[in-house]
Amino acid sequence: MRFGLALGLILPTIAFAEGISIDNAYVRAVPPGQPNSAAFMTLTNASGQDRALVAAESDAAEVVELHTHQMEDGMMQMRQIEQIDLPAGKVVTLAPGGLHVMLIGLTEALSPGDQVALTLNFDDGASQTLSLPVKRIDPSAMPAHKHH
Repeated sequence: MRFGLALGLILPTIAFAEGISIDNAYVRAVPPGQPNSAAFMTLTNASGQDRALVAAESDAAEVVELHTHQMEDGMMQMRQIEQIDLPAGKVVTLAPGGLHVMLIGLTEALSPGDQVALTLNFDDGASQTLSLPVKRIDPSAMPAHKHH
């Protein structure tokens, strides 16, 4: 019985990304009828190895993609990327106007105070599911951009 209890305490942690901590995570509230939103957070890689966020999933959207913003022809453009690198010992911030997790084709309205489940998938096969609060952000903090 002790072995079963010990195993029960260990198994839930296997799926988590070892050495990766996630802070200040939230999803942007959007006006009614807006089909897309984004998730932002701070990822800290306290491990001694470079890691990467390679995908994300959520029932709150039909499609979930990793994105960045890049300046192209004098315009800020949003682009899907294959992964978000998490260098060993570094902090990577996902924020408006930069790296973010894009929620495309929202399946429900997102209002401030709601919670959104988001699963982050890492390059080593580990995943971490979070419950993110929906928060309103100042639109003037968002750069003008053109989606691909």
